[in-house]
Amino acid sequence: MKKSVLVIFWYLLSLLSVKAQDSTIIDNDITQNYLRSYCSQSLGIELTPKCNLSLYDTLTNWIGTPYRFAGNSTKGIDCSGFVNTIYDHVFGLKIGARNSSEIYKIMQKLDVDELQEGDLVFFRIRKGGISHVGLYLGNNKFAHSSTSSGVIISDLNEGYYKRYFAGAGRLKEGKFDNISAVKNEN
Repeated sequence: MKKSVLVIFWYLLSLLSVKAQDSTIIDNDITQNYLRSYCSQSLGIELTPKCNLSLYDTLTNWIGTPYRFAGNSTKGIDCSGFVNTIYDHVFGLKIGARNSSEIYKIMQKLDVDELQEGDLVFFRIRKGGISHVGLYLGNNKFAHSSTSSGVIISDLNEGYYKRYFAGAGRLKEGKFDNISAVKNEN
């Protein structure tokens, strides 16, 4: 008799455990839908179910941060500091390069039609080499720290960015031209 009661008890306990896992999955879906909706509204862009919610959640905290040359905090940040911070926090990668020109050198170059969420876009705003970098989000949108408005989301189709667009790239792990990009152990 004791054995059958114990078996029934374990069976009921396992059912409750499965039910709890199901509700966790449902709670997770609800949380992700809420976060996706919140980020879409906050950032003014439509997010897909397959988007990296961690990226967009992090971006909501940076939007409006003022531009500061060589800045690296929410008190002020420049374009390369912004890209480095996002890569470290969201993707667990330390790019290591401290300016847009250095970052461009370590990228695997891409055509615009190959861009994916998380790739980088580069601009030649000043005469000469690469002088600005942003983080591609999809649908021609990218996040960056602009000198005039701080951290914002812009569109590659805007005349200004079309005029100065220099190329796009994806971080190529393990091939870094004297600059160490190391996976963060977090």
